[in-house]
Amino acid sequence: CKKMTSPSPTHSDSSVSSKHDSHQDSWEIVEGLRGVPASMQEPDRQEGLLLKKRKWPMKGWHKRYFLLEKGILKYAKHGTDLKKGKLHGLIDVGLSVMSIKKKAMCIDLDTEDNIYHLKVNLETVWACVWAEIYITMTNPSLPFLCLSLLFLSFSPVHTALKSAFSSLVAERDKLRYTIDKQTPQPVQVTGLKSTYASVSETIFARLHHNYVITRFQFLVTGFISFRQDCSGSPQSLVHQVSNESRASIPESISEFFDAQEYLLSSSSSENEVRHHLTIYTSSSSSFLIFKSKFCDNLMDCVITLSRRRSTLPSPSPTSSVSLWNILRNNIGKDLSKVAMPVQLNEPLNTLQRLCEELEYSKLLDTANKTQDPYQRMAYIATFAISAYASTFHRAASKPFNPVLGETYECDRPDKGFRFIAEQVSHHPPVSACHSDSKNFTFWQDVRWKNKFWGKSMEIVPMGTTHVTLPAFGDHYEWNKVTSCIHNILSGQRWIEHYGEMTIKNINSNVCQCKVTFVKAKSWNSTVNEIEGVVTDSNGKVVHSIFGKWHESLFQGDPPSATCIWRANTMPVDQEQYYGFTQFAVELNELDSTLRPHLPPTDTRFRPDQRLLEEGNPEAAEEQKQRIEQLQRERRKVLQDNNMAHQPRFFKKSKDDTWVSNDTYWELRKDLGFSKFDFPVLW
Repeated sequence: CKKMTSPSPTHSDSSVSSKHDSHQDSWEIVEGLRGVPASMQEPDRQEGLLLKKRKWPMKGWHKRYFLLEKGILKYAKHGTDLKKGKLHGLIDVGLSVMSIKKKAMCIDLDTEDNIYHLKVNLETVWACVWAEIYITMTNPSLPFLCLSLLFLSFSPVHTALKSAFSSLVAERDKLRYTIDKQTPQPVQVTGLKSTYASVSETIFARLHHNYVITRFQFLVTGFISFRQDCSGSPQSLVHQVSNESRASIPESISEFFDAQEYLLSSSSSENEVRHHLTIYTSSSSSFLIFKSKFCDNLMDCVITLSRRRSTLPSPSPTSSVSLWNILRNNIGKDLSKVAMPVQLNEPLNTLQRLCEELEYSKLLDTANKTQDPYQRMAYIATFAISAYASTFHRAASKPFNPVLGETYECDRPDKGFRFIAEQVSHHPPVSACHSDSKNFTFWQDVRWKNKFWGKSMEIVPMGTTHVTLPAFGDHYEWNKVTSCIHNILSGQRWIEHYGEMTIKNINSNVCQCKVTFVKAKSWNSTVNEIEGVVTDSNGKVVHSIFGKWHESLFQGDPPSATCIWRANTMPVDQEQYYGFTQFAVELNELDSTLRPHLPPTDTRFRPDQRLLEEGNPEAAEEQKQRIEQLQRERRKVLQDNNMAHQPRFFKKSKDDTWVSNDTYWELRKDLGFSKFDFPVLW
């Protein structure tokens, strides 16, 4: 952050601004305290998230984690970085000139060398409210907890109570300081001190109690009135709060708000920052998950509270398998028919990998609400690129190959979609999937050819990905690019994607998009780069997209480009857990409430994959060989009877691609899969 060329506010500026209309939001210089008693209590340690303004290359407001202690303000990208000493900056507030703009909640710190522009973020306020509510909510008999955004109306009361409390504490300290200086003290003064101490402690205790209780009651009352206004809501909001979940709440909140950054365009007004707040919660925490805008209804959707796991049961085991012994006789050949030992696998399979492409499905939600067709295309392209982000840390292992007839479902009301996939063919291996949402429909059938070239393995996908947006009748389709895993036999493995992706709207020729995944010449700063353009029907460039497929994407031209997407932060110790993202960690989770609703062919029931996830590769290898033998036996029975396998939930379309037959979710109702016969896959 470079020093501003314009002069900083001065004391004279402050005095002039004080003569302006009281409604004007002007900058004020914060002066140091004078005449402070020596017994004045040292301020408590303060920490949390603020927005910090940056210039190019990531222009705009970014979340940073700040810690103020003993007059020193430190900040880092995440709270965990701060604990590890990975600081982005350190400011001596006592030697700085601080200016504030109250209504805009802006703070400027001038250290002579730099000027730091900070802003209070309402999402941070929301996090604090959540933390305080969970801490104060000690009554386990509460049947539910669902709070509306009415807490924002309570902010002035919150501020007033806090200010009054601080003022009383300051006055008490001053009075004690003054009385203590008078020696000797008359009997009347001693009695007055004793009475004052007793009364003041009672007042402070009651004030603090009322402050907490009033805040909590206000929020709950606001929710109850909100529920009365929302007739026809079918979902019960039951939340059993255990001691374990209470203890982990502050840490969970910290993890969530450390997990993402939100880049605000420099063109965004302060009102947009304040009044268009989107709230996301960590999928691993027992929080409500919804989106809302203050100018609209209080909540667009409310879902049942659930808690998802935040880590795998066991870290990845060390592998002693010699790849050279397996691959040396298969150079230049398709590896899809070569059996690989389970130690080379990760505890997910290809069907679940297809579901991972929907991790950033909110980009499709945004596209379905965007009127401009060129901007819609930019969001679709960004979504298509984001599907590769999770592969960056996954070069060391491969997913399980699904057996014929294997299925997988993923129902995510928190993300607004539900997903199904099925292995519809074994030779050649073809995986088909389908996902629907109120904002989009997504489907594809994919087959891969894997070739080993001595030092690298190339993965060539075949098939087309489709997305439709109901709001505009758009139907987008695009191809996948080639992937390559380098240093397959020795050294550190790494993956790159290269080739050209073409995205078209087959229902309109208004625009199209071409994205190039740049092939790296060597391991340098240009690795993982993409370049894309959205063009009109005449080929004229309307939007340009650039960035790195594993980090972030920008729209526009430097230096005025804005961030359109940023990858989620990886979990702690992800290297020890196959390089899984948080979304990937959740995909193979199987709890008792979900189990009876799934068909027996669902991947979660697959024993070899489950054993590997639990850290038992030897038992997993035995089960894998048994499952592959069962598949060979089933195939032989079909061949002997001149029969062909018929997929359960997908069918061939006119253009010879696999599409959903729209029966899965209907059959699933009322534990419907228990009434059907399925082949024994494992």
